[in-house]
Amino acid sequence: MVNIHDVAARKRREREAKLSPYRKGCIHVPNNAVDVSQYPLSKLTETERIIVHCDATAIVDLIRKRVYTAQDVLRAFVKVAVAAQDVTNCLSEVLLDEAFLQASKLDRYLEKTGNVIGPLHGLPVSIKDHIKIKGLDTSSGYLGWAYKTVADSDALVVEILRNAGAVLYVKTQTPQTLLSLETDNNVFGKTVNPFNRNLTPGGSSGGEGALIACHGSPMGVGTDIGGSIRIPAAHCGLYGLKGSVARLPHSGLLGSHDGMDAIVGCVGPLARSARDLELFCRVMLDAEPWFSEPPLLEMPWKRDVANGEGLPEKLAIAILFDDGVVAPHPPITQALNKYKQALARAGHDVIEWQAVDHQNGWDLLAKLYLLDGGAEYRETIGTGGDFEVPQTQWLLKHAQGRDPYTPANIFKLNSEREAFRSKALAHWNATQQRTVSGRPVDVILSPVAPTLAPPHNTTSWWGYTSHWNLLDLPGVVFPVERFTATASATYPPLPHSRNDVEKFIHNQWNPTTYDNAPLGLQLVGRRHNEEKLLAMLNVVEKAFKENAL
Repeated sequence: MVNIHDVAARKRREREAKLSPYRKGCIHVPNNAVDVSQYPLSKLTETERIIVHCDATAIVDLIRKRVYTAQDVLRAFVKVAVAAQDVTNCLSEVLLDEAFLQASKLDRYLEKTGNVIGPLHGLPVSIKDHIKIKGLDTSSGYLGWAYKTVADSDALVVEILRNAGAVLYVKTQTPQTLLSLETDNNVFGKTVNPFNRNLTPGGSSGGEGALIACHGSPMGVGTDIGGSIRIPAAHCGLYGLKGSVARLPHSGLLGSHDGMDAIVGCVGPLARSARDLELFCRVMLDAEPWFSEPPLLEMPWKRDVANGEGLPEKLAIAILFDDGVVAPHPPITQALNKYKQALARAGHDVIEWQAVDHQNGWDLLAKLYLLDGGAEYRETIGTGGDFEVPQTQWLLKHAQGRDPYTPANIFKLNSEREAFRSKALAHWNATQQRTVSGRPVDVILSPVAPTLAPPHNTTSWWGYTSHWNLLDLPGVVFPVERFTATASATYPPLPHSRNDVEKFIHNQWNPTTYDNAPLGLQLVGRRHNEEKLLAMLNVVEKAFKENAL
């Protein structure tokens, strides 16, 4: 039997050994500190502070113009990343020595030729742990995979990033199984939310969320099969994009259920600005990845569409206030109402989205996620001498007491999935009967979750994100504000609970629990219309900025 404590201790010692040469002084954080988001910035010079507050688009422009070198930029983000690890436990693998060698090469190239090597020249990019980087361990939250899954090649997304001039320097924490909207495993432990350590940063790209929120990375790469980019983006006050399947490169990932295609995940960016999402997608698709990854569609990035070309002057927007399963907590409903009023004042056509079959959708999804009844997850955990963390236990209960599905069962489930998608498409098209323009709505504005970042081990409803995975619709999350619990604030009462999950989540509502938690919302577009979705995000954010009361 593997001694799990020995494996975990060794992984953590090795991580610390690679970080410690780059740690610039000790940062004292009081034990009772809840908001630790500013501590990682405390040792920066003024120039470094300016650098880490730039978005990725600005950074590559400043390096190209030789305002900063790639080494200047990397040094600033590494200083913050090391401190962010100290306060949030967001990192897994570390390749800082290699990163500084690469940054030096890039600086010499620019100095010698006067040209950048590619559109991301010198940009530090953080990578979610299960996305392969050649030569690095890829434990992906499993103790049993530690030291046994060293990548022999780069994932396609990593290859494209390297060719574009990006500097890879850290990998980030993921949860056990990867199929979780929190970030906890027995290899490196639990990741916490930098804005409130009592809350989760989300998952499964929670390490990315915490690191970028601390300004320890200008751009990160995550994956999403049920909300794993969008939830951390919302819980950490960031932008995050989940495209439709077969749009962005997805090969070269390590995880359970490799080869399962009943429901498929997507690679996507987390960042500090909407334009950085567009930058990431443009770089990926300008590389023509469909020539390297057969399932990808040959759909070049339409930059003109992403910049708004072809959009109607006034959008038709449907707002989902309640999915019919779990009504959101009051701050989320209040934010949706503020956007409704601002968008209407800006002249956009705003209607309410009528939720259809969200509970049935989740019930179907849970079957598609666990076609084998959870057998592979249990086997991987058991043979590795590991044990199930709380969110893994929650997940596996969805298949408790049933056998793996037979091929005949799976055929039937796939048919149900396609029928579900057809019904949802018809429902979207039917909105033309309720819009002023007489055309179907262009986009749906939705919560990302029924709560702000919840306390650890309590996430219990995925429906506001996973529903769109089931339908294979692209979703983009954007930050709205940071919630502040004030004694004088009043909130409307929550509706009567319709089920046990809603009762549990409604009983969680206490403003002080969520103090300082970021609040984000989500836009959902038509399938394979990522460019139009990002263009509409720009319109929605502009309308709110100019028309909010």
